[in-house]
Amino acid sequence: MNIQQLARDDGQMVRQYEYDDSDVYAIDFGPAGGETTVDIADGTVIVVTGDDQREFDLPEDAGDAQAFMKNGVLTIELEEDR
Repeated sequence: MNIQQLARDDGQMVRQYEYDDSDVYAIDFGPAGGETTVDIADGTVIVVTGDDQREFDLPEDAGDAQAFMKNGVLTIELEEDR
């Protein structure tokens, strides 16, 4: 699953912000996101909420990626490859 599929299939609110040197995705998991952990491995974002695990692929051209969760909102920062 990719980020756009997550928004369409799971009904999550997803926003994308494009900057000169990076892209930022903000995904709102709502109240269920309170006990959520997130990790990035080999170009895949892994989100675990309770017993539910979701995985989705980062864009092919993504450079360095960081992900963190705050107040039920998952933020993924992608730096451009240089």
